[in-house]
Amino acid sequence: MGLKTMSLLAGATVSASGGTALVMAEDGQTIQNGVHLIVPADADYQTRRQVTAKYRPPTLNSSTGAYGKDKKSISLALPLVLSDGKVVFNTIRIEREVHPSLSASEAEELCKLGAQLLVDSDVTAFWATGSLS
Repeated sequence: MGLKTMSLLAGATVSASGGTALVMAEDGQTIQNGVHLIVPADADYQTRRQVTAKYRPPTLNSSTGAYGKDKKSISLALPLVLSDGKVVFNTIRIEREVHPSLSASEAEELCKLGAQLLVDSDVTAFWATGSLS
């Protein structure tokens, strides 16, 4: 199957298993409403993996009396030094915007469905080659 016939699991259990712990630590960079983390075990500064997490709370529109959505985003960068010495940042960003009236369980379900969009076999060809079939 592919994107056009994709099937995700509602109410799924999504978890990571196996692998090795990738320990993160703050590096002191100031991020407004957020935090910047690095992998201290990466000795080469040029290729040190890094994570940035940000949060924007919902705000009340005083003219309408309605709340807007909150916004949470997190990105992971894997720097790569090219043969000409230039550094490029291979990046994945995950972002979620929800209205404060959405229940916690519905917000969690949104995250679980989003996680499947990264790892489900139906999207493998999209991530590998950009296939929309």
